[in-house]
Amino acid sequence: MNTAHWGGKVVDYPPDAVRAYRDAGLWGTRTLADELHQVALAHPDRDAVAALDGRLSYRELDERSDLLAAGLNRIGLAPRDPVLFQVTNRLGTVVAWYGALKAGLVPVCTLAAHGGHEVRAISRRVGATAHLVEAGTRGTDLVDFAVGQQRGHPTLRQVLILGGRDGDSRGAAIERLGRDLDAQTARETVEEIQSSVAPDDVAVFQLSGGTSGVPKIIPRLHAEYWYNAVAYARSWGWDTTTRVAHLIPIIHNAGITCAVHGPHSVGACLVLGTPDLDESLPLMAREGVTHVLLGHGHFNAVAHPEFTAATRAVTQVVLSGTKVPPALFDDLERCGLWSGQLFGMGEGMFLTTRPGAPRDARATTVGTPLSEMDAVRILKPGTETEAPDGETGELCCRGPYTLRGYFDAADHNTKTFTSDGFYRTGDLASIRLVEGERYVSIEGRIKDLVNRGGEKISAAEVELLLLRHPRVTAAAVVAMPDPRLGERTCAYLVVEGQPLDLSQVRQHFADLQVAKFKWPERIEHLAEIPRTLIGKVDKNRLRADIAAKVTAEREDSRRTS
Repeated sequence: MNTAHWGGKVVDYPPDAVRAYRDAGLWGTRTLADELHQVALAHPDRDAVAALDGRLSYRELDERSDLLAAGLNRIGLAPRDPVLFQVTNRLGTVVAWYGALKAGLVPVCTLAAHGGHEVRAISRRVGATAHLVEAGTRGTDLVDFAVGQQRGHPTLRQVLILGGRDGDSRGAAIERLGRDLDAQTARETVEEIQSSVAPDDVAVFQLSGGTSGVPKIIPRLHAEYWYNAVAYARSWGWDTTTRVAHLIPIIHNAGITCAVHGPHSVGACLVLGTPDLDESLPLMAREGVTHVLLGHGHFNAVAHPEFTAATRAVTQVVLSGTKVPPALFDDLERCGLWSGQLFGMGEGMFLTTRPGAPRDARATTVGTPLSEMDAVRILKPGTETEAPDGETGELCCRGPYTLRGYFDAADHNTKTFTSDGFYRTGDLASIRLVEGERYVSIEGRIKDLVNRGGEKISAAEVELLLLRHPRVTAAAVVAMPDPRLGERTCAYLVVEGQPLDLSQVRQHFADLQVAKFKWPERIEHLAEIPRTLIGKVDKNRLRADIAAKVTAEREDSRRTS
């Protein structure tokens, strides 16, 4: 392993495991940047990306990202410098991703929706040196936001702007970096940089979706991260003719693995849309998409008038993010579409119900691990005792692309991993036998989270933020059911004086610069928070209360409409 640069903050894979993964042909010996270059040499004229704002062949993507890498190097960014990414789904995002990797930089995958509360903690933890943001986004001016984040920051010295205007003095426009160089000079610069980067170096920092407080930081290494993508592409049988549509945020583990590295590992094309179906479904139709991943926020896509045209060439629909309603499988089958499931995490482990899996397995489980060297255990919660097949326990995993420890989180890691290195996911699962094969079924969560359209929100974090309001004396946050997003955040509050309305709570979260997807979406006031016999907050009671209220309100609405 070659992670000494990070001063002991990265937990290494055991040397014997590294040897086993490499001997088995799972881990390669190239960096992510070199892997893309080799694919581009093999398939120069094939589409690499088709987006709403343009397209690039592999040759064009390779050359343009070389120029950007050389430009980033020229403005003083050095190998292993962490760079915050806060950008949306556009062609330039993919160029920026590979350009940063070719410059030896380490992308830090924040969300465009993250606010100062999250970004301050993340950027200081990793020692970010640059902040890539997108100009012209709706709502927050991310360029002004990035400039503000530099104030008082010990290491953050450079703002990079995607899609900026000429003459914007707030940062460097990345489209212009390196454009005055010739392709050969840029390639030589990249090769020199990459010679100092090892395949077992940290390549990317992803962020956790399921831990308390601000997200924990997940180090992903070049060799294991590319293998993760290769195994994912193989699981669906992709090849150079595959055209993969992705509509959810690209700078996210699912986006990078399933939509950027995955297709590119086999010379396939990424068709990059946005969450807006009115934009993305026509794009899918024009581009002849063969594979699409639908998160929970798009489970209603089948009812969209453009859906049939968009899926005319589709052979695989993959569903992810939450329990899949059985009716959705039926609807897709009526459209003549095969569907399967994906369960994945930034920490590593992916489970899929790939081609050949029986319908019952595809409809009721999330499948089996990608790799022959993945190991899955269902442990009785709080123990290292395996639960028998059919019994619900905690999903724990270990393997060639699953982390061995969060970055700079020694105390947390002692609680999050078993004594023999299995990652405790916090998800409740069981093993189901379907036609003699063992499949994993996700049954719920141990961790106290709200799953809002695939984004995991820590209830504990939101409760602590609520308690920073001067009039809130107690708070309990639970998930409330929602037909579109699966769950939304409901906050039960005990306050001094008059009740707080939702607008006041939202203003409080805005003042704290908290990402909007974490803001409570409903407030319920109580005289006191209910507790169990042993003194813990009775969240089961609160979940039942809000579920009953939401159901009754929907019934009233149907009767009066």
